[in-house]
Parts: sequence; C-alpha cells; structure tokens
Amino acid sequence: MNIRSLTRGDGVVIGAAVLLFIASFLDIYSVDGATGLDMPSAWASGPVLLGVVLAGLIGAALVVVSHGLPQVPKVAGIDLGQFGVAFTVFAAWSALGNVFDPAGGANNVGESASSGPDAGTGLILSLVATVVMAAAAVATPLVPALKGALIGAPKPPAPQPYGGQPYPGGQPQGGYGYPGAGAPQQPYGGQPQAGQPFGAGAGASAGQQQAQPPAADFSPFWFAVPVPRPLFAEDGSSAPIAELAPGTWYLAVEQRGQGLIAQTQDGRRGVLQDTSGIQRG
Repeated sequence: MNIRSLTRGDGVVIGAAVLLFIASFLDIYSVDGATGLDMPSAWASGPVLLGVVLAGLIGAALVVVSHGLPQVPKVAGIDLGQFGVAFTVFAAWSALGNVFDPAGGANNVGESASSGPDAGTGLILSLVATVVMAAAAVATPLVPALKGALIGAPKPPAPQPYGGQPYPGGQPQGGYGYPGAGAPQQPYGGQPQAGQPFGAGAGASAGQQQAQPPAADFSPFWFAVPVPRPLFAEDGSSAPIAELAPGTWYLAVEQRGQGLIAQTQDGRRGVLQDTSGIQRG
C-alpha cells in the first residue's frame, strides 16, 4: 500500500473515523435531571454499534485502502471504494435516525414521549463524524482541493545522466565515461596539448563530429504525477508496462512528441502519454 497515493479527502475520512471511534465510548443517552446514572455507550447498543460505528469504520477503511492500492480489487464488478462510500452514507443515515429517536420508540410504550431519554454526546458526535466522513468520501473524486496529495513527495535528487548512478558522497569519481578532474586525456602516443580532445589525432572530421551538440535540446528532469498514470512500451503497444504513482519521483530522459520517455526506479523505460498536471522537481 502506497500511502503517498492518499488524498486530502482520504485524510478527512481518516480523521472522521478517529472521531467516530472516540464517540463510540461516550454516552448515547441523556436524561434531564438524572445525575450519577451510568449511561451506556455505543458498544452496549446493537443498532448503534452495527449501523453507525462499525458501518462507518468499515466504510472508511475500504475508501482509504482502495486509494492506497496500485490496483483496486473488485467484488461483483464493483470497486471496494464504492462499497466504502455506500457504507459511510449508510452510517450517516443510521446516526441521523438514532439521534431523532435514541430510545428506538420505547418512550412511546407506557410512558409519555417527554419522559424518554435524549441523544447523548456519543450519538451527537457520531452523527457529526459520519456526516463528515460520507461527505468527504463522496466529494473527493469531484472536488479538486480534496484530490490533492495528502503527503507531499520528498525533494528529488539532482538529475543524473541517463543510466548513471549518483556519486558516492556527492563527489564525482573517475571511471568509464568520466574524463576525471586531473590532467586532460591524451591520445595514445600523442603529445600533450592543452584543451586537445581525446582522439583528436585520428582526424579533423572525427573531432568535429565529437564537438557537435546533441540534436535534441532536452535536459533530464525529475517529475511526479498528480494521479496514477500508465506507462506504455516504447514500441507503441497499447499494453502498459508499469503505472506511475503519485508521491514518487521519476526521471524524464527524453521528449517523445507530446509525451515523455520516463524511467522508473527499477530501470524500466516507457512512454508517459498524459503529461498534464505533472510536478517538475
């Protein structure tokens, strides 16, 4: 589960679930003039426990888990997230009914309605928590402010040449393909000349070819996607080879029309066709 895929709306759902769990331990009844009575909590009432507390907590868990998984599981062709939204709406509806009639109609049997108990702190907080939870679960796919990332992506490292590895300790090391910081390289058997490129003695044409700049004016950069985006193969096939997740930095190594050639952490390369809304590092 990738927690960086969670949105601000998921954060609201999580906060409402925590409030609902706390409210389940508070009194669900309130009787005027009664002091010192030990009022029951939601855990002592089957309708409140099943219809409000557990329904809300299960719904919140399904919504958050469905957004954190790379591929949302389906039951009977329906996403788990949609089941979660339905659970949160049902919990809010049940909480509203319990607040209006906390005694479940018992106050109308053999006694006047005025002598029955009122909704306690636990029921009122449960109603607030479930209403906020259901509203966030429903509105997250629709409101851009709620679709933003809950946890920002870390600052990306400095772009490295494609295929290169970061230098240990932040300092470049000599090796294959790196000219080094010492004396300039000289061709085998040649005389040292200041500023002479490697292989200059092989001919003027070869030196001119080495001095030519790259044809494409493109510099590799790090980027992050706002929502999960598929990465397609470079040969143009329609089957995606990977999925880019929000909150993770990827390296763009080449421009391909309106898309980008992106490299994942495991070294795979592919075409990102939809580059709208990407965040550059």
